[in-house]
Amino acid sequence: MNRENRTSISGFFLLGFSELPEQQQIIFQLFLCIYLVTVVGNLLILLAISLDAHLHTPMYFFLANLSFVDICFSSVTVPKSLVNHILRSKSIFYIECMLQIYFFITFINMDGFLLGVMAYDRYVAICHPLHYTTIMCPKLCIILVMVSWIITHLHALLHTLLIVQLSFCADNTIHHFFCDPYPVLKLSCSDTYLNDLMVFTVGGMVFMIPFMSITISYAYIFSKVVKIPSTHGIKKALSTCGSHLIVVSLFYGAIMGIYLHPSSSYSTQDMAATVIFTVVTPMLNPFIYSLRNRDIKAALGKIKRKLIKDYRITGF
Repeated sequence: MNRENRTSISGFFLLGFSELPEQQQIIFQLFLCIYLVTVVGNLLILLAISLDAHLHTPMYFFLANLSFVDICFSSVTVPKSLVNHILRSKSIFYIECMLQIYFFITFINMDGFLLGVMAYDRYVAICHPLHYTTIMCPKLCIILVMVSWIITHLHALLHTLLIVQLSFCADNTIHHFFCDPYPVLKLSCSDTYLNDLMVFTVGGMVFMIPFMSITISYAYIFSKVVKIPSTHGIKKALSTCGSHLIVVSLFYGAIMGIYLHPSSSYSTQDMAATVIFTVVTPMLNPFIYSLRNRDIKAALGKIKRKLIKDYRITGF
């Protein structure tokens, strides 16, 4: 494209899901409810794990990190959409958009890495139960989380810096409710070959590391489970993995359907699918892990009873 057709832009317009005011109001109320449930639900998980000494184990350490990341992940995209609706605005500043892209990539990959680490934790617990406490020591748990944070931040920085180098045309309308990297790339006047190349090489590698960890871990788990003679033993072993498998299926199913193709082929159907892992999955995680987990339910019950007791004592 000729240089005269390029322009320096100060921001973008986020079209969202609908131009109709009635539908916008329904979507606003839905997103607001989902966001509040996401924050409160994940905060309760964090509170339960931090206050109950019985939950100070590797599995719940990773779950606490996942809850924190889910709050952050949802907060990257949803609040801006809600604020824009209240202000009757669709605009987002260029720097805000780049920050959204950076933290979106960071937290989506961190979610994946934590799911991969949790799968490895379940593998050790089921396949090497006698050595579990030795292998999954606090030092290793902290190292796994810290390395994950470093990789995800560096990966996000790479893609954000590449996007910053692009030129954008007069058309600055993003067909999404946030600055998803793919629809932003579609607006560029520059050649995005390098961006797409990095997505499929570096991005593919970052995607495959936790995905392979999950796949290999569960391959070993299932090979171990089928050798268990009793049906009760099989149910007990699988019950510790059921919640995790549900979350993994929702998360990776949506991502593979959207980002395993070039940015030029991004469509409005992909935008609807993005809602699954950016909005819905962070909300469902607390329900999935708490409803299927006796320890979490017991810890939340203790908190509830303590609050009721304190209320009766103080009177307020």
